This record gives sequence, structure tokens and C-alpha cells, in this order.
Amino acid sequence: MTAWAGRTAVEISRAVRRGEVTPRQVVAEHLARIAGDDGRVGAFRVVRAGAALAEADAVGARSDLARLPLAGVPVAVKDNVPVRGESTRNGSAATSQAPAAEDHVTVARLRAAGAVVVGLTHVPELCVFGTTDGVHGIARNPWDPTRTAGGSSGGSAAAVAAGFVPLALGNDGMGSLRIPAAHCGLIGLKPGTGRVPRDLGGGWYGMSENGPLATTVADARLMFSVLAGEPAEICEAEEPAPPSAPGGGETSRTGTAPGPRSRSGAAVADGGWETGSGLRIAFSTRSPIAGVRVGAPYAALAREAARALSGAGHAVAIAHPPYPLSFGIVVLAHWTGGTAQDAEGLDPRLLAPRTRRHAAIGRAAGRLGMLRPARKEALNRRLEPFFEAYDVLVTPALARPGPAADAWHERGWLANVLANTACSPMTPPWNLSGRPALSVPFGSLPTGLPGAVQLVGRPGAEHQLLDVAAQLEHLRPWERTAPSVGASVGRS
Repeated sequence: MTAWAGRTAVEISRAVRRGEVTPRQVVAEHLARIAGDDGRVGAFRVVRAGAALAEADAVGARSDLARLPLAGVPVAVKDNVPVRGESTRNGSAATSQAPAAEDHVTVARLRAAGAVVVGLTHVPELCVFGTTDGVHGIARNPWDPTRTAGGSSGGSAAAVAAGFVPLALGNDGMGSLRIPAAHCGLIGLKPGTGRVPRDLGGGWYGMSENGPLATTVADARLMFSVLAGEPAEICEAEEPAPPSAPGGGETSRTGTAPGPRSRSGAAVADGGWETGSGLRIAFSTRSPIAGVRVGAPYAALAREAARALSGAGHAVAIAHPPYPLSFGIVVLAHWTGGTAQDAEGLDPRLLAPRTRRHAAIGRAAGRLGMLRPARKEALNRRLEPFFEAYDVLVTPALARPGPAADAWHERGWLANVLANTACSPMTPPWNLSGRPALSVPFGSLPTGLPGAVQLVGRPGAEHQLLDVAAQLEHLRPWERTAPSVGASVGRS
């Protein structure tokens, strides 16, 4: 490992602010790692080597360098988010090759915070499917390059898991951040409605949200704060304080007086977590989609995470959200309807057959009145009593292993839909309802690949979810990046 490639965003930005390393040195080392290994991973469609080095020099010359929360941090951007001077291809041959005139507001916020955009990452065509492959390339899981990195933010997840960048920007309309994060052993946070600027075409009927991919909770929190336009806490300490149990209790396990507070309001004790007032946590392995079952290893990991949180002082109970029996049909209508929005104005002859079929079904769903806002309102009315009773929901992040890294865009529509639905039925409810949700690494699967669980909260509870994720990170630390590219490896 080189001196800075593979470090966290918190470590890099702190060192840059202190003058221990220049942004150019940091970016150059990450570009060298990309050049050496991305041929086997397939994370990037575009690597902005020369432009990124010039941007790094500009960051190093800024008069406010000491106040930049992401000073000199290399980031990757999903290829459906405009980056000034680069084309936004959205995984398709049908999109324009013209460079974007302006940065998307999220990219502008990252750059204003001192981040350097090193490249644009692969996505499936129009970001439709849970495998990242298409005319521009295939994104592979760095833990096992024979498996998909997931989708649709698969290129971004692969870039972070391989150590090419510490942070990447993605978005999530049906699980497109959480699914690849779960496959690749990362934190993937889908913010709730309105927390981060969206402005992504049609926005999949309000379901799609921009958010961070990171290897640590601290990095994910830092990037989320920047994206949300919040004051980002700049950490200059060498070691972070232990995480607290979110809930606001005043008596620590060690008996010390209340200390500094986490972003959710819980006091951080020097020797442990606050246990005087833990959260009410629901645990469920029930699939939201009728007929789709969660595999035993994935349910077992979620059950283990629930036990760990119970041991940390939370009140944990088995409780299932009241998913409607028709939810699978509602999901399919909105999934295809979002694609129909994004395909408007594109030459259908240049779209893959699976994308054309998806968009055609979405247009039919719109004509049949299946995409009215009342669907989202009805789901939220059903869910409100559940989230009045519980602060956080813990579920499996996935239900099945990720499909092979292959040319799924050349296969039929039904084969893609069935493979995606069997693998990841747990994520869509929280897009349609607009609630925040994140995937957090937890344990290992029998294959040796990273395990993961999903946390779901109330509107505005992003920092509370990150606090719970920080507890899991403390209880079951994970390897942040794949130790090698080219072979499947496990984690302890």
C-alpha cells in the first residue's frame, strides 16, 4: 500500500490541512492505484488524471485550506451526475457525448469542501438494474471479481472497495446505493426525501436520492454532511471517540459524567456507550415482496446484528413492517415508470432490449394510473404507526448472493428482473416511502464475502442511523477495502 491510497477521508483531509501531504501527492497516489488495478475491477468509465491533478493543485493553493472538511480527498462520481467538462453517459449509447456545462449541486458542494473528482464510474444503462454492466464496461466486486459489484452505483462502490478513492457519490432509486454497498462491504446511505439535492432527470417519481459510499461511518457522516449542506465537523484528533448508544441517556456503563454528544444527541462516554436510554429497535427478516424469501445466511447476519444491539443497551423486538400484499406490483410499476421517464427523448434503437422493455412497461403503468402520488401516501399511512412504535428497523441488506459479473444487458428482460428481485427485495420500500436507510457491513457470508445489514429510520434520522452503524462498526470491525484484486478473500 502506498502512503495515502487506501487511507480514510478523515485521515487524508486532516493530513492535508496540517501540511503533512499535498493534495497533488494524495491524488497522484490514488491515480496510480487506479491505473494499476482498475483493468481488473472496471470501476471507472472516465479517469480524469490530468484534470484531477490540476484540481488538486488548485485545492492546495486555496487560502481556506485549513477549514476544508474534505481537503485534498479524491472522490469518484456516478456517471448519471453531471461533472463540469465531462459527458454524462448514464451507461448508455443513446445519451449525449457533449460535456456538462456545470457541476451538479452535489458535485459543487464536494468541490467547495476541498474534494477532487478523479473520475466518473460505470453504471448500468439508465441506472435501471442491480448489476453494473453495459456498452461502457462491467463493474466487478473487488472482493471477488467473478461477481457483480451490484447496481446501479456499482462502479462507485467498486472504486471505494478497491481503495481507488475513499469516497464516492452515488444515488439510490430502488436500492442503488445500498445494494452495491452490501455486496462490496461498504457504508451506503440513502438519505430521506429532501435532505440532499436531487435534480436527477425525472427522479424516478421522487424515489431517487443522492448519497455517499464510504468505508467507515465517520467518512460517510462527513460526506453526507457536505452533501446535505450541513456544517461538517472537522476532526483533528488522531483517534475518534467510542460510539454512543443513540437515545440521550445520562448514565454511562462506566459511571462517568456525561461527555460530548453524538449527532443524534446521545452522550459519548470515554469507556463505553450510554445505556440509560437506548433506542426501540425492530428486527425483521420478512421480505416486502410476496413470494421472495430471504436466504438463511442473510437472515442470520441480521439476527446477529440485532442481538449485538440488544447487548449494547437497546430494546430490540421482532416486528414486521406492514407491507401491503400488492407491494411487488407497486414496486414494479415505479421501477419501470422511472425508466420510462429517463428514456424520454432517447433513440430507442440505441437502448439495450432489456431497457426498451422496461421503459415500455413503465409507460403502460403510467397509462393505467399506477404511478399516482396516492401510492406513496398510502404506504406512509401504513408505516406511520410502525415507526411511532420503533425508532430504527434492522433487516437483511440482501437476500441472495450477487449475480455473476457478466453481460446481463445482453440477456432478456425477465431474466434480469428475476435475478435482481431475488437478490435484493429489502430496499425498495424506503425509496417509495422517502425514509432514510443505509447498508452497513456486518460479519461474513459463507462464501467469505462481506456480510451486511440494513438500518431504516424516521424522516430526518440520518445521523441517528449513522450512530447505530457506528456501534456495529465498534462491535464488529470490518476490513475497509479488499486486500487484493483478482481473488476472492474473506474477512474476520
